[in-house]
Amino acid sequence: MDTTEELNGTYFYAGISNLTASGLFFMIYCESIADHFGIDDVLGIAALYSGANNQTTRQKPGNALEGTSRASKAMRNYFKTAKFPYGVKLPTWIGGYTPWTVKRVMVTQISTFIGRTIPLIGMVILVSDVSIITYCAVRDYNRIARGNDKLW
Repeated sequence: MDTTEELNGTYFYAGISNLTASGLFFMIYCESIADHFGIDDVLGIAALYSGANNQTTRQKPGNALEGTSRASKAMRNYFKTAKFPYGVKLPTWIGGYTPWTVKRVMVTQISTFIGRTIPLIGMVILVSDVSIITYCAVRDYNRIARGNDKLW
């Protein structure tokens, strides 16, 4: 955290003077983002991107979603048609990652399960990162802010 002072009812932070309370929060939030970024963020973004259905594929039945993902192609290439033992079916999600567009589908193939789970793991990593960044920014802001400027 950089030098912090109060000047005439405004804040001084990171070499910038006359910051309002919202300006101070913005500066601290940006600093929290810069402090947090690391290799896990890159992996989360890559995992999420690998799940985009933007690759061409064979003709599918009428109710299937168009295209396939890079993750799915890679896993099908690696695992071929291997299935879970004993006929076990595991859930996967297709159609997006919002509650309004997602559909749960049970699958028996290892490649399908892994190919559809990798992007979901990426989403979890990124949501976790945003939560941690926000928590740290609010915590640091509340340490600096005066009375009514503090957030809950």
